[in-house]
Amino acid sequence: MAAPAFVGRAAELAALQRALAQGPAIVLVEGEAGVGKSRLLREFLGSPAGREHRSLVAWCPPFREPYTLGPIVDAVRQATRRIRGLRLSGLAGALRPLFPEWADELPPAPDPPEDARAARHLLFRALAEVLDRLRVSVLAVEDVHWADEATLEFLLFLAARHPPPASLVVTYRANDVPPGSLLLRLSARLPTGAKGLRLAVGPLDVARTGALVSSMLDDEPVSPALATLLQQHTDGIPLAVEESVRLLHDRADLTRRDGAWVRRRRTELDVPPTVRDAVLERVARLSGPARAVLRAAAVLSVPADEATLGAVAAVPPPRPGGPAGGPADRPAEGLAEALACGLLREDGGRLSFRHVLACRAVYEAIPAPDRRAAHLRAGRALAVRTPLSVSQLARHFREAGDVTTWMRYAERAADLALAAADESGAASLLYDLLTHPRLAAYDAARLVAKMPFSSFTGDRRFREMVRALRSALDAGTMSPEQAAETRCQLARVLLVMEEFEAARHEMIKAVAHLSPGSHSAARMMAYLGWPRESSTPVATHLRWLRRAAGVAESLPPLDRMGLLVERVTALLMLGEEEGWAEASRLCGDPAGPDEARHLGKGRLNLGDAAVRWGRYAEAAGHLAAAEAIAERHGFRRYPGIIQATRTHLDWFTGRWRGLAGRVAALADDDEIQPVTRLEAVLVAGLLDAAAGDPAAAGRFEHVLAETRRRGAAELVAEPAAALCRLLLARGAVGEALLVTDEPVRQVADKGVWLWAADLVPARTQALVTAGRVDEAAGLVAAFAGWVRGRPAPAPRAGLALSRAVLAEARTGPGPAAAAFARAADAWQRLPRPYDVLLAQERRVACLLAAGAAEEALPLARKVAQELGDLGARTAAERVAGLLRDHRVEVRGRGRRGYGDELSPRELKVVRLLATGMTNREIAVVLSRSPKTVAAQVNSAMRKLGVRSRTALAVSAVESGLVS
Repeated sequence: MAAPAFVGRAAELAALQRALAQGPAIVLVEGEAGVGKSRLLREFLGSPAGREHRSLVAWCPPFREPYTLGPIVDAVRQATRRIRGLRLSGLAGALRPLFPEWADELPPAPDPPEDARAARHLLFRALAEVLDRLRVSVLAVEDVHWADEATLEFLLFLAARHPPPASLVVTYRANDVPPGSLLLRLSARLPTGAKGLRLAVGPLDVARTGALVSSMLDDEPVSPALATLLQQHTDGIPLAVEESVRLLHDRADLTRRDGAWVRRRRTELDVPPTVRDAVLERVARLSGPARAVLRAAAVLSVPADEATLGAVAAVPPPRPGGPAGGPADRPAEGLAEALACGLLREDGGRLSFRHVLACRAVYEAIPAPDRRAAHLRAGRALAVRTPLSVSQLARHFREAGDVTTWMRYAERAADLALAAADESGAASLLYDLLTHPRLAAYDAARLVAKMPFSSFTGDRRFREMVRALRSALDAGTMSPEQAAETRCQLARVLLVMEEFEAARHEMIKAVAHLSPGSHSAARMMAYLGWPRESSTPVATHLRWLRRAAGVAESLPPLDRMGLLVERVTALLMLGEEEGWAEASRLCGDPAGPDEARHLGKGRLNLGDAAVRWGRYAEAAGHLAAAEAIAERHGFRRYPGIIQATRTHLDWFTGRWRGLAGRVAALADDDEIQPVTRLEAVLVAGLLDAAAGDPAAAGRFEHVLAETRRRGAAELVAEPAAALCRLLLARGAVGEALLVTDEPVRQVADKGVWLWAADLVPARTQALVTAGRVDEAAGLVAAFAGWVRGRPAPAPRAGLALSRAVLAEARTGPGPAAAAFARAADAWQRLPRPYDVLLAQERRVACLLAAGAAEEALPLARKVAQELGDLGARTAAERVAGLLRDHRVEVRGRGRRGYGDELSPRELKVVRLLATGMTNREIAVVLSRSPKTVAAQVNSAMRKLGVRSRTALAVSAVESGLVS
């Protein structure tokens, strides 16, 4: 039986030839598995037009292990064994981690770039130079849906160059592209100015199916009935058609009748509907040596030479009565038969499956013991060859069950990924190592120390890492020093997870056994300087910070910078002004990727601290700088934290438009750590409270409970204050006092009054309302003692408000009105518009009580209008009611608010949601971003009082919003 001809793709081939004949172009070839994407590419490369190009073909294997730039590196290796004659520039020194076999020929490694992005850019420029020196005019990369992140970044790098150095052809399955893949950036929109072509390769129709079958059967006609049957049975997928015809042929179920090929039997077509089953039935009909070769090729999964295939294949002895021949003849005999059956192809002396579906079918059918043995043979065969492919070796030894050897190569692969600035790939490898049950206890700390936490996300994965570290400690096989180092790394992971109380317990245990002058000891001391838990006083935290500073002097510069970040953060959390003086040392440009991690974290922490102190302009600047560093270096964990802090800042500064949707998206993002998500929940509660939504109390109670459970002491005060205000508005004075008892005691015991900017005014009001005015005065005096002389605008404004509340209780409405005016001015200096207006509302009430209606009512009208503009519906309605009581007309202004009604944009979203569309599908239809749609869905759910998409659709139908 002949190999199938190239049928039904003339138009696609012509389009590909035209695109690549016009100079460098970007061609995207998409289609489902088995549809013929690779065949189209091979036909072009073998055509006269294709042979005019110097082409390089890379293939992305479906490996579990990250394979940093592996497809490109392997393709370059196949194109040239030596580089001495390529006349590469000094840039090529960056290639040393990827091509260790060229060490004698490559220039020296360049100085480390200033950041991870620059390191990748340097590496990509060096690779592009190699392609240029090899005179590659077409770079084809197959199965890009399986590409590692670094390879995708390289393709984007090439596509973005003007003009492109070579044409780029990529094949992929659109349905198999992972969400968030960089491939979407390439496939969604071609770079500006690039010549491009998008080819969608579809199934064959009946006529073309018949032509394909005919080409396999001596080009003789195929009956229409057979062509139709096969097309319907296989959905016109060429690979499935081919495998079905080969199987029918092997079964002798095809015959010639009336000049055309027909089925011998007229029963229902009894051919497996899947490529997998058809392939396996055909393989079962081959000889033992042929099956062994196919299994070896499936285990290797990448093109391999005959010697490697022979080493991996376990060729059985000849059958009794079979042909003569020594053992050495058996692999060659099997190879010839495997090639003849059409499942394998040969390209440049290397053999591989013609299609990955057939490869996977054969691989998955190998019995588990035989598969492990074959992987072991593959690992041993590849381990003695140069250059070593550590990613492939890691894969083979892992699948073989040789855990020790797998761990050795996997760690080397992680080191290679880090050297190539592929933090995502390195993190994945290190995570697999750390969570393996046979990890040696003493290895855990070393591996965690390598983990690039700035690029590692996912609460579940962090919890698995914690479990692994605790298991290492529980094994009891480490020395006290090793156990202390492991606890040190465990504490780091817990801190990243925002499990602060658990982290503190590990730090206390670790620091006693760490070498006093070590970096690990200094780091633990600095972390213990953070005021995370509820009872330790400021003085104790400061002692830990002084001890850490003493050790830091003897450490290398980068370690000192990391400790400086922790020290400055702790000082500012403690409310110590000294922290701002030292913060200036964190505001420069990073000189390298390691420094960037420290400075990115530092600027993020400074932004958070500036929000707490009420230095809002500084906060915005620090957050913008942190965001720029995170984007430049690819730090994946930072953006979510930055956005959560920014939403808090926007709440304070009155930037409320669109804020509800943003916090809803952050609160639902599982990639963000839990306490950071709680900040978004808190802001959502504050917005709800301002809008009069009863859900606010539940949000505040949730935030309070979770922050206490996790030991985030500095985050307790604000939700407690917010809940206290709600309870006072309901007249629940006793509950308001109860909810603020512990937070106020905590602040006073620790001496960190920075946290009390909102808490003290709320507690003061609760005490005054309960008639405990002297106790309120004592609280305000203690707060004033801390605030005095500190450049802390938020606590200073909170103090002014507390004094005004106290004045209203002690001195009467006239002096109280002046005190509330001073409080409003203090809030305005930050600025915090909502708090300004609330203070002015209190001033209005005092003026009216003092008989100064002429001054009070114009101010009340202004306050009502500005509260309405801000979106603070509850307070606006309260002031409007006061004005109506005094027969003053209230006029609204500005953009219409829809209250509890769905806006027109929300209504469009709900109508599409009710048809079963996903957010992404709705976004495409309405030309909005998925995040915008998600925010509008959440807003609609809140307005209709439901908690699920299904309930939203049902409610919309029942209320007549959707027919």
